[in-house]
Amino acid sequence: MTVHYARTVMRATLFYTLLRILLFFAAALVLALFGVHGITLLVVALVISSIISLPLLSKLRDRMSASLTRRVDSFHARLDEGTRAEDVD
Repeated sequence: MTVHYARTVMRATLFYTLLRILLFFAAALVLALFGVHGITLLVVALVISSIISLPLLSKLRDRMSASLTRRVDSFHARLDEGTRAEDVD
């Protein structure tokens, strides 16, 4: 079951990150075609891709967040079990 959680979390995180990177490069490409260069290109592409990703990737971000939260909660539960087991001894 732990492997399944890890795969789910990793898949959701990688997919979301890949789409964010693709949005950044798409914005940078469009800006480069309009003649924007240098650090201005990077900063403006970052801002534009961030703004676009808010509504476009919200469901993926929520899915990634939920899977990460489940994973962290599971870890904390196992940690608490170990602590209780040590207290009994």
